Amino acid sequence: MTMRSLRLEPELDERVRRAAAAEGSSVSEFLRTAADERAQRTLSQRTSDRLADVIGSIRGGGGQARDTGRGFADALDERRRAR
Repeated sequence: MTMRSLRLEPELDERVRRAAAAEGSSVSEFLRTAADERAQRTLSQRTSDRLADVIGSIRGGGGQARDTGRGFADALDERRRAR
């Protein structure tokens, strides 16, 4: 088993201790179970689900992005003419 350490604010530490005691488990076992549940939940989500709160929330208009191709082509033309 790999050993990890973490820092908890005093209030969170107290809640974890009380929750572990209420379940009849050690603090270590409680934290391992919590970490496993969180990891499983995170890894089982699709990327689109994890980003759902931000997908489509930015509207940039795309004006500058549309001009990028034309700007690049112009730069290449200038470079060719300079040779």
